[in-house]
Amino acid sequence: MSAHSVLFIGADPREFTGFLSHWRQIQPLQLPVYWARTGRWKGHEVHAIANGAGAERAFAAVLVAPKSSAICSIGFCGALDETLRIGDVFVATEIRNGSSSWPALQPHGPEAPTGAVASIDHVAQTAEEKRNLRASGASIVEMEASGVARASEDLDLPFYCIRAVSDLAREDFATDFNAAMSPDGRFNVISLIKQLQLGELLRLQQRTALASKKLGDFLAATTF
Repeated sequence: MSAHSVLFIGADPREFTGFLSHWRQIQPLQLPVYWARTGRWKGHEVHAIANGAGAERAFAAVLVAPKSSAICSIGFCGALDETLRIGDVFVATEIRNGSSSWPALQPHGPEAPTGAVASIDHVAQTAEEKRNLRASGASIVEMEASGVARASEDLDLPFYCIRAVSDLAREDFATDFNAAMSPDGRFNVISLIKQLQLGELLRLQQRTALASKKLGDFLAATTF
């Protein structure tokens, strides 16, 4: 195991697109997960896994991953703080899932907003739900970080969480993303296509592309 190997856990391969552009010697990693890659970054071995949405799938991904010296939950998130904009990168200080909480370490890197993360078991669909989550003190919402934090705690490894905003605090989703989610933690493309309007689809693609690039550039400038 490299003295500085880092494992990055996400939900969807698109969350890694920006970051992998900074890697070298990228190869598929054969694991019982949806998608995994290994490579070299800053002279060290790194691993990336996307295993679908949800804390349990993220937890399982950590347990089957190669041994690493630190673990980082990455990906897209919803803003709860109304000052956050599309593509803003957010560094967690704490992960909360309603019943438990885990501290998150602060990496050395560019300045970014920091604070608590609400890690829930579904997509936050409405501005009203986001307001309620914001009232709990969290600044962003996502679905995997609590699983990664719990696995990191079990393995006694340093834990980080860095996210990029892909939807805003005051927005409602017209598309029911929860209904379109399959048991494997991935979205059913046919179901999404039936629901999504062309304008909404294009906006979603543009936002996730921007969030992935900004997240990747931020991670590339960060030391764990």
